Amino acid sequence: MPELCRFFGIVIRMYREAGEPHNRPHFHAYYQEHAAVYTLTPIELIAPSLPQRQRRLVEAWAELHETELLRDWNLLLSGHRPMPIEPLN
Repeated sequence: MPELCRFFGIVIRMYREAGEPHNRPHFHAYYQEHAAVYTLTPIELIAPSLPQRQRRLVEAWAELHETELLRDWNLLLSGHRPMPIEPLN
C-alpha cells in the first residue's frame, strides 16, 4: 500500500484494491492501532477511528494538499504509483 506522507506519527496511504471499484476518491490515515478513511472533494471522514487530535491534523493536512491528493488518485486510476506529499511541520 503506497505511503503518501508521514507526520506526527500519522501515516497517509492511498491504494487501489484489485478487482474493487472505487467510485469516490479517498485516502487512508493510520495512527497507532487506529485507522480512518477520508473522501476528497470535499474532505470528509467516512470511516472514523482516529483520536480527535490526529483527526484534526489529518483534515488540516488534506485541505492543504487536496490538489496533490486528487493528482495521486488519478495516477492510481491510470495504473501508476502515487507521488509523495509534503507533511505538516
